[in-house]
Amino acid sequence: MPGLVTASGVLAFLTDEEPELKVFALKTLNDDIDTVWTEVAGSLSQIEALYEDESFPERRLAALVLAKVYFHLQAYNESMTFALAAGPLFKFDAPGEFEETILSKCVDQYIAVSSARHVPSKKSKANLSLPTLETTFGTGSIDGSAIISPTTPFTQSTLPPKSLLSRASTDNTILDPTFQSTKEGRSNSVVQITDSSTQQALQGVIERLFESCLKQGKYRQVVGIAVEAKNLEVLRRVIKRASEEGKQSKESTQSPAEELMDYALKISMDIVQERGLRTEILRLILDLLNEIPNPDYFAIAKCVVHLDSDEEADRMLRQLVTNGDPNSIAIAYQIAFDLYDNATQEFLAKVLNSLPSGKAPEPPATATEDGPAEEEPLLSGQEGSQEEELPEETAKVYRNIRSILDGSKAIKLNLEFLYRNNHTDLSILNKVRDSLEGRNSIFHTAVTFCNAFMNAGTTNDKFFRDNLDWLGKAINWSKFTATAALGVIHRGNITQSRKLLEPYLPKQTGVSSGGSIFSQGGALYAYGLIHANHGAEALEYLSSQFNGAEEEVIQHGGALGLGIAGMATGSESIFDDLTKVLYADSALNGEAVGLAMGLIMLGTGNAKAVETMFTYAHETTHEKIVRGLALGMALIMFGQQEGADVMIEGLLTDPDPTLRYGGVLTVAMAYCGTGSNKAIRKLLHLAVSDVNDDVRRIAVMSLGFILFRKPGSVPRMVELLAESYNPHVRYGSAMALGISCAGTGLDEAIDLLEPMMKDPTDFVRQGALIALSMIMIQQNEVMNPKVAAIRKTLKKVVGDRHEDAMTKFGAALAMGILDAGGRNCSVGLQTQTGNLNMPGIVGMAVFTQYWYWFPFTHFLSLSFVPTSIIALDHDLEIPSFKFHCNTRPSLFDYPPEQEVKAEEGPALIATAILSTTAQAKRRAQKKERAQRRESMDIDTPTVAKTAAPAAGDKMDVDEEKKTKTEESKDRKEEAGAEREGSVDSKKKAEKEKVGYEIENMSRVLPGQFKYISFPAGRYKPVKKPTGGPLLLHDTQPDEPKTLIEEKLKKVTTERAPVVGAQSGTRGAAPSAQQLLQTLQAQRSRGGLEEGLADLLGLRNTSATREVPQGRSDPSAGGSGSGAAAAAGVLTAVDEDNEGDEEAPKPQDFEYFTDAEEE
Repeated sequence: MPGLVTASGVLAFLTDEEPELKVFALKTLNDDIDTVWTEVAGSLSQIEALYEDESFPERRLAALVLAKVYFHLQAYNESMTFALAAGPLFKFDAPGEFEETILSKCVDQYIAVSSARHVPSKKSKANLSLPTLETTFGTGSIDGSAIISPTTPFTQSTLPPKSLLSRASTDNTILDPTFQSTKEGRSNSVVQITDSSTQQALQGVIERLFESCLKQGKYRQVVGIAVEAKNLEVLRRVIKRASEEGKQSKESTQSPAEELMDYALKISMDIVQERGLRTEILRLILDLLNEIPNPDYFAIAKCVVHLDSDEEADRMLRQLVTNGDPNSIAIAYQIAFDLYDNATQEFLAKVLNSLPSGKAPEPPATATEDGPAEEEPLLSGQEGSQEEELPEETAKVYRNIRSILDGSKAIKLNLEFLYRNNHTDLSILNKVRDSLEGRNSIFHTAVTFCNAFMNAGTTNDKFFRDNLDWLGKAINWSKFTATAALGVIHRGNITQSRKLLEPYLPKQTGVSSGGSIFSQGGALYAYGLIHANHGAEALEYLSSQFNGAEEEVIQHGGALGLGIAGMATGSESIFDDLTKVLYADSALNGEAVGLAMGLIMLGTGNAKAVETMFTYAHETTHEKIVRGLALGMALIMFGQQEGADVMIEGLLTDPDPTLRYGGVLTVAMAYCGTGSNKAIRKLLHLAVSDVNDDVRRIAVMSLGFILFRKPGSVPRMVELLAESYNPHVRYGSAMALGISCAGTGLDEAIDLLEPMMKDPTDFVRQGALIALSMIMIQQNEVMNPKVAAIRKTLKKVVGDRHEDAMTKFGAALAMGILDAGGRNCSVGLQTQTGNLNMPGIVGMAVFTQYWYWFPFTHFLSLSFVPTSIIALDHDLEIPSFKFHCNTRPSLFDYPPEQEVKAEEGPALIATAILSTTAQAKRRAQKKERAQRRESMDIDTPTVAKTAAPAAGDKMDVDEEKKTKTEESKDRKEEAGAEREGSVDSKKKAEKEKVGYEIENMSRVLPGQFKYISFPAGRYKPVKKPTGGPLLLHDTQPDEPKTLIEEKLKKVTTERAPVVGAQSGTRGAAPSAQQLLQTLQAQRSRGGLEEGLADLLGLRNTSATREVPQGRSDPSAGGSGSGAAAAAGVLTAVDEDNEGDEEAPKPQDFEYFTDAEEE
C-alpha cells in the first residue's frame, strides 16, 4: 500500500465523534509519520486531548504518535515522556533512529534519577570525610581581599563577576557523570519526572533493556549503565547471573563472572572519578570475589590496597599459606610483592604486625611465678603456642612473606639487577665534566646530578674515585649535594648504608667533630635516600641525629632524610619533632622541615597537621618556610580528590602567591592520575588568570600530573600554551609534557618540544631539554630515530662556551636522565599493576622545586623504576632459564656507547725556515755522516759512547715520526672499517631474525611485554608478566635446578677512612700503614729511594695541599669504593667556613726610616 502524500484528510478524522475513525487516523499517521509529521505538528493539541481522555481506548497509540512528532521537532524530553506512556507499543529493539534516540534518552534519564537517589556508604576506612579545618577557609567564608588579590588588577577597586571556571566548585558537580551544562530555552536536558506511572514505565523500559542485553550475553553494557547510575544492586545481580550461566556452560576458560569483575575493577580504577563510589564498587567486587571458590587473588589485592583494608590482606595471605600447595604459596609471594609495590609503609606495617613472625618459639615460662606476674607471660605463651604449632615449612613461608612485605627482598633483587646490568657510559660523564668548569657551583652541581642519575641504584661510584681533583672543588652546598649523591647511587643498599656513610655522618661525640657540616647534612640526606620509602631501620637513627643537631645545615639534611625514609608512615612523634624545629623560625631548615612534615603525613589527609602548617604559614615572615609548608600541605592531600576541595579553594584564594602556589600543587597531588575535568578546568583557568608567574608556571606544569595516564591528550592541550608570550607558561608546558609523556617517546610531544630547545629564554630551553630526556628515556634509534639528534644537541649545548649556565645545567641533567640507572630505569609514575606509584609521583613533584633549591633535584631518583623481569622460584631463588621475545633484537636493545675519538692535537702550521737554519741543519747532517763513517772504520769505545746517545736520540725522533704517520694510517683504516661496519650493520638490520631468547634478570622495557612469552618447559609464571619480581611455578620440583649467581654478594663495600677534623685543611696526612704499603710496593719494583723521597714529600705537603691526589688514598685506584676515596675531600672543612676560628690579630707594625737605620 503506498504511503500518504498528505495528512490533511486523515487529520480530519481526529475531530470525528466516532472513536473507531480516530483510532484509524492514529494508526495511519503512525505508519507514515516520518513523511507527514510537519502537517501533524499543527494538530498536536487534538492528539494530546485524545491521550488525556481516559475513556479513549487507544491512549497509548496517541502517546506513540505524539512521541514521534516531538522527536522530529527535536523536543526529546517530551518525546521520551510520551514514548514511555506508550508502554509496550514502544518497541526499542526495532531498528530506527527514533527508537535508538529515545532509548538513549531513557538511559540518561535513568542514570540521572538513580544516581540522585544514591546515598554514599561509609563502610570503608577509605571513604571517611575530612573533619572541618579550623582555618580561615574551613567555614567557607572567604575574605574579600583574598579573592580580589590573585586576579584583580591593582587599578580595579571592585570585584568583577567571577567566570564559570573560577567559581567555587566544592559541590563536585563536574565530577558527577550526569552533569550537563543546561541552557535556557533548550529542552534536551534531564527532565524531572514526578508522575509515578512514568517513573514505573521508565524502570520497565530499562529492565527490558537489561534483560535483552543479558540474553545476548552483553553483560558489559549492563555493568556500564549500573556503574554510571550508581546502582550497585544491579551490578551485583548481573555478576551473579553471569556466574550462574558460567557454571552451566562449564567451560575451562575464565568464567563470565570473573571477566565482568575484572571489567568492573578496571572501569572503577580508570573511569570512576568519585572516590566514594569507587570505594563502594571495590567493596562489592571484593565481597563477590570472596564468594568464589578459587577467586582471582590479584584482583583482590588491588581492591585491598585501594580500600586500605589491612585485615583483608592478612586474611588472604593466611588463606593462601593454609592451602599449602606450591602454586598457592607462589601466588602468596607474588601478592606480597604487589602489595609492597602499591601500598604505603603504614599499611604494610599493619599487615606485618598481624602475620605470624615465623620465628622459633620461645621456651615456655616456669610455673613458679607469682599471680600478678603470671598474667603477662600467659599472653605471650599463647602467642608462642600459636607459632609453635606452625611446621617449619609453614614458618619459612611466613618468614619469606615478611621479607617481601618489609621490602628487603624486592630492594635486594632490584639492586642486583641494576648492578649486573649496568651500562653506564662513563665517556659521556667525562665529557660533561670536562665541558663544565668545576669551580662554578652550578656546573659542579650539574655534573654531580648527572653522575648520580646515570649510576642511580647501581652502587657504582667509580666517577668520584677517579675525579678527586674535580670533587675537591666542591664547597658549601655543592659539597652537600655531592655527598647526597651517594644516596642516589647506593639507593637500596640498606645493609651497607651505615658502613658506607660512616665517615660523613655526624659523630656522637660532637656535632662538628666529623668535618664539614655540609657533608654531614648531605650524608643524612643520602642516608634517607638509601632507605627511601623503607625507613623501618633508619627512622630511629635519623630522628636521633635530627633532634641532636644544632647546626642548621645538618638539621636541613636530617629533615630531608627523615621525610624520605619515613614517607607515608603517619608517625605523630616524628611530626611533633619536626614541628619543634619549625617553630624556631629558621629559613634555612624551615623549608626542609615543612617538606618533611608533608612527606611523613603523605596521603593521610590529616586535618590537624594541615591546620598546624597553614596557621604557621601565615605567622612566619620567611618565604622559604611558607614554600616548604605549602608543598608539605599538598603532599598530605595526595590522592584525596574531592576530600581536598575545601582546602584547595582556601589556598587558591589566599593573597600570598606562595600559598596559591601550594594550592595548585594540592590540585595536582589530590587529583594526580585521575584525568579529572574539574581539576583540569581549574588549572587552565589559573594558568591564564593569576598575576603571579610562579603560580601560572606550576598550574601548567600540574596538568602533567593530572593526565599522565592519558599522555596522548596532553600535547593537544598545551599546544597553545607552549607558544605563550610568558616564558614561565612555556616552561610549564614543556615540563607538563615531560611529566605526562615520560618514557613514551611520543612524537607529538617531541614535535612541540623541539622548537623550544631554541627558545630565546634560557630556562625555557632548560625545561625543554629536561622534558625531552624524560620522554626519550630508554629509547634507541630503532624505536625513535630522533634520539641520536637529541643526544647530539645535548652534547653540543654542554660544550658550547657561549650557552647560558641554566641551559647547560638542564642539558647536564638531561644527559643523566637519559641514561638513568645504568640505562636500566625508566620514569614511572604508576606501578606495573597500574596503580599510582606514590614515591615516584612525590619524587617528581619535589624535583620540580629545583627551581628554588638545587638539592631537591635528587628526589627525581624516587621516580626511577627498574625495567626488568626477575623470575623467582618457590624458594625465592633466581633460576637460570630463558624466555622468548617475538621481535627483532635491535628494537629494544641498549643504545650504543659513545665512540671516543682519539684526541688530535692542533694542526701543525708550516714553519718558516730561515737560510741560517737550513745551513746549520746541513752542517749537522754532514757532521753526523762523518761520525757514522768513523764509527764503522774504527770501533773506538769513546766514539761509540758519544755517538750512541746521538744515534739513540735520532732514532727516537724517527720512531716518533713513524708512529705519527702510522697513527694517521690507522685512523684512516679505522674510519674505513667503521664505514664498512655501518654498511654491514645495515645489511644485518635488514636480515635480522625475528624472535630471540632473553636471560632471566634482564632488562625488559614496558613496550616489550606484549612480545614476551614463556616457552613450554619447567617454569610457568603465576600471572601475566608486568615487570619486576615474577613468581614461577616449578613443574619439576624434584629435578636439580641451576641458579643465577648473585654478583653483588661478592662485592664488599669499603669503609671510607675517617678524616681528622683539622680546621683549614683539605685532607689528612697518610697513615703509617699507608706509608708501609707504598714502601713495600716501591721496594718490589726496585725503586725504594724514589719511594722514600715521594713519601717524604707527600708527608710534608699533605697538610697544606689544596686537593688530595689519588695516590695518597689506597682506595683511589683499583676496585676501591668511590665513597671511601671521596671522604677525604668531602668531609674537609672549607677554608672560608664561617664556623672556623678567627685568625689571630697581627701585632702592630714597627716602621723604621732610613735615617734611623743609619
